[in-house]
Amino acid sequence: MILADEATGNLDSRTSFEIMALMQELNKEKGKTIVFVTHEPDVASFSSRTIMLKDGKIIKDSLNENKRSAREVLASLPVAEDY
Repeated sequence: MILADEATGNLDSRTSFEIMALMQELNKEKGKTIVFVTHEPDVASFSSRTIMLKDGKIIKDSLNENKRSAREVLASLPVAEDY
């Protein structure tokens, strides 16, 4: 199990997608359970399940039927240039 608290919080967009791709690969290929804490709905869209908490209580628990692929998003981004 991997616990990731705001793992993409202070990162640029490309690096955030790279982290999400790594997490998705660890889940799919290595069977790792990832608990990813975020306040960003777009980051949560890469997960297979979302659990929302308020005041320490679960207010929503849902499967994500439209899970996004971080690798696909990365492939669509322009190539980063070194400066």
